[in-house]
Amino acid sequence: MITLFLIGIGTGNPDHLTAEAAKAIGEADLILIPLKGEDKADLAGLRLDICERWVTRPEARIETFALPVRNPATPDYLTRVSDWHDAIAQIWQDRIQAHLDAGGGPRVALLVWGDPSLYDSTLRIAERVSHALPLRLRVIPGITAIQALCAAHAIPLNDLASAVVITTGRNLRRDGWPPGAQTVVVMLDSGGAFCTLGAADVSIWWGAYLGLPEEMLIAGPLSEVSAQIVAERARAREQHGWIMDIYLLRRPLAAP
Repeated sequence: MITLFLIGIGTGNPDHLTAEAAKAIGEADLILIPLKGEDKADLAGLRLDICERWVTRPEARIETFALPVRNPATPDYLTRVSDWHDAIAQIWQDRIQAHLDAGGGPRVALLVWGDPSLYDSTLRIAERVSHALPLRLRVIPGITAIQALCAAHAIPLNDLASAVVITTGRNLRRDGWPPGAQTVVVMLDSGGAFCTLGAADVSIWWGAYLGLPEEMLIAGPLSEVSAQIVAERARAREQHGWIMDIYLLRRPLAAP
């Protein structure tokens, strides 16, 4: 039986690691780290830095692999992503099997940005691998980008007795403000989906590279800071070659 650790590592700051996560990394026989192309080298580097800090067993192996890209010729978004997950699962399966065939131990780990349960597909990919290899999953929760954003701005996630909607930039562009929502957290935005909102009473708290030395924070009325966020985001992406950002939108409570 193979134990597959899916370890939430927060937003890249080694200090975000929980004691449970550090222990799981130290116990792993094989750690798989994806490479997303030259423009994402920093992301692999952050994972490798975490491994250097917590991997102490000389027999442990750290392997990188080239992450496949989505096929732009597939028109349907969900099909395109599903095919992509199939390709990643095959790589995991091949690397794990090769490791076992070479006499490696059965504890395999992947370091997951944020938390494996929140807008991350690692669990779905692991399910595919479990159809071919005997896996026992262990999920180690991590600090989410939502937690890091609220902490950085020193704000509560929700207003008093109010619900929170968590969605994506794609959904916000397509559907607009979620009906009945007062607070909306937007993840996986390719950039500027908030510009499609026409509401004048919306405030935004935006953050990028949360927890890292490059951290960027902007907050204020959306009508006043949206152009600044778009410009700063583009500049930072050009400078670093990648960006991970998130934002929280909030409307004032309706009068009773």
